[in-house]
Amino acid sequence: MKFALITVILLSSVGVAHAASADKGQALVEKANCASCHGAGLNAPILPAYPKLAGQYSDYVYYALRAYKVGNANPQFGRNNAVMSSQVQTFSDADMHDIAAYVASLPGNFVVKK
Repeated sequence: MKFALITVILLSSVGVAHAASADKGQALVEKANCASCHGAGLNAPILPAYPKLAGQYSDYVYYALRAYKVGNANPQFGRNNAVMSSQVQTFSDADMHDIAAYVASLPGNFVVKK
């Protein structure tokens, strides 16, 4: 009986992983008009306070988007920025993975410590 219960629990917790799509991410970035702050190719911010995004690691971009979505609800994880918090509220988890995949696919000019 215990084996059957454990098997049912394990099988019900197995989900289908979302395969991130850079094409879907590009459409979402264009729809959200991210370039209005982060600049052309997400690599030329309009103000120095805004980060360059192109070429950033997808895991980092996803984490940052999730943190903006959480906001002040969790001060140990959330990020507080009025513009970004309002931008990400409509994105699903899959959307944020797609955006992260797109951003990571862009050519960037990050300086890597030598």
